[in-house]
Amino acid sequence: MPLAPVVPEVQEQGLRHQLTAGQMTMVAVGGSIGTGLLLGSAAALEIAGPSVILSYIVAAFIAYTVAMALGELASTHPAAGSFGVYGELYLNQYLGFLCRAGYWASIAFSIGAELVASATYMQYWLPAVPGEVWVLVFSALLLIVNLRSVSSFGRFEFWFAMIKFATIVAFILAGAALLVSGRVTPQYTAQGGFFPKGPIAPLLSAFLAIYAFGGIEMLAVTTGESRSAKDIPRAAHLTFFLLAGLYLGAIVVLVGVMPWNHTGVSESPFVSVLRLAKIPAAAYFMNFVVLTAALSGANAKLYVASRLLFSMGRSGWAPVRLGQLSPSGSPRLALFVSSYGIITALIIENWAPKQAFLYIMGAAFSGLFLCWVISLAAHVSFRRGLTPQQIAGLPMRSPLGTWGSIIGFIVSATLVLHTLFSSRVNAVGGLAFFALLTLAYALRKKRMQRELPEMKVQLPR
Repeated sequence: MPLAPVVPEVQEQGLRHQLTAGQMTMVAVGGSIGTGLLLGSAAALEIAGPSVILSYIVAAFIAYTVAMALGELASTHPAAGSFGVYGELYLNQYLGFLCRAGYWASIAFSIGAELVASATYMQYWLPAVPGEVWVLVFSALLLIVNLRSVSSFGRFEFWFAMIKFATIVAFILAGAALLVSGRVTPQYTAQGGFFPKGPIAPLLSAFLAIYAFGGIEMLAVTTGESRSAKDIPRAAHLTFFLLAGLYLGAIVVLVGVMPWNHTGVSESPFVSVLRLAKIPAAAYFMNFVVLTAALSGANAKLYVASRLLFSMGRSGWAPVRLGQLSPSGSPRLALFVSSYGIITALIIENWAPKQAFLYIMGAAFSGLFLCWVISLAAHVSFRRGLTPQQIAGLPMRSPLGTWGSIIGFIVSATLVLHTLFSSRVNAVGGLAFFALLTLAYALRKKRMQRELPEMKVQLPR
């Protein structure tokens, strides 16, 4: 079983290796922090009450298994194809394709969801301007940013994501000040105890908590353009600890300040806490934060989607032209094709504006988390093929080893199944999505064998 990243190096020549550890981290942080925490925390709190803290601890552990497994694999095989490459190398071509193509289709689709959400947030200030106008304006901005060199993109996304990061830190400090100063009564056990919905409730809300960590896997894609392979282990650890610290800190403060049975969907619980802290114009400020959160997420996702499609073009799983690079090192055609979610967003914005966000995201969740399942399985296979001496010589080693990935695999697989069968719409849409991917794999593989033998990569079965 190969330890050297021979295949990625050959297939992805031409990419500029300019991203620092901090920039790689903030791309993943920018792709992760979004509505799952800023708006979705209210739903998790309603399900479990104060014990939702345990839900986020469980979610953080599962995210840790993913971050460490991907960090170990990415340190050995730094590649824009990332989890698709790992699936091909250590499982089989079908799972590698399913992972890469499924994630690309899902994340490109969810770009549209972020832009629809951004248009909704702008209507808070300028209700007379049609949402389609904002979708077009923001789309142009994101395309301009992504068409520039990767170093320019990295700097832009670093500071864009920093807005979200700084806001959550400020929220944690403001909430902690309220609790320490005695201005609010701690709510950890004040409304029916720590387990008002029973001891099983934290497990039920754990799925929502895990969704908040979705995006941590984006770090693996950025390694294809990392400035140095030595930055990858640092970026993997930094990404996890930043996200875990922010999420756990925010949820502990939120639970302490807000009575769980007063949390509603009409207002973000973060806005409620900022009001209690007497932050001027809390609603306006929070609307700006969720706007930048959505745009930063869309920016990171467009970058990741374009690199995945580029890697598929270079490896033969997509048309060869998608593997071409511009003089600045940007996969221009792959970038434009990956922006199809923007067009989808415009269509749905006109068709059903009130439900546009749910329409788009409902089809994307399973594909996004499938990469966790395949990456963890690939990591188990990778580890089992190594001798103790080879493990000791890895650039980065997961402290959890094989067993951590097995546990993460079981929980992540359960999450995908839970998402698929939580509703009839998800089940039909998800299964149809995977069936189309399987058909695309069969057709593309036959065409590769007939027309592109020079690009066919012989991988372990």
